[in-house]
Amino acid sequence: MASSIAEVEVLVGRELGVSPWLTVTQEQVNTFADLTSDHQYIHVDTERARQTMYGGTIAHGYFTLSLVTRLSRERDGIRINLPCRMTINYGLNRVRFPGPVPVGQRIRLRTKLLDVESINPGKGPDGQPQALQLTYQQAMEVEGQERPGMVAETLTRIYF
Repeated sequence: MASSIAEVEVLVGRELGVSPWLTVTQEQVNTFADLTSDHQYIHVDTERARQTMYGGTIAHGYFTLSLVTRLSRERDGIRINLPCRMTINYGLNRVRFPGPVPVGQRIRLRTKLLDVESINPGKGPDGQPQALQLTYQQAMEVEGQERPGMVAETLTRIYF
């Protein structure tokens, strides 16, 4: 566990951990389609999707991205636990969906810390920054596939 800024900074470039496997179900994909009004047949029409190069339905890219939060909480490995007022999702730098996530397949998240940036350095109590911005690489592995289903750079801000 990293509980100081110095302990977090030495983690840059390191993998922090891997989540357990999660099976993507058609029910989850259908629910996401209903919530987003994205009912493209490749996601929800199992018969028609069988005729495609994927051989069946695949998860929405944005559904796969949305699982980052859940799988991050469940992952093993190094945890960052700084004493703070608040932690927020600040956004994304880059998102790609290099491979499909077939329904019924298992996925897991692999997390690497790419960068730590001080926000308003020296302005907080004891000269610490007012906030830290952490940049992570999140890769969603698909069991049995060489290419990940999603790779994203996520930004988290920790306010002191």
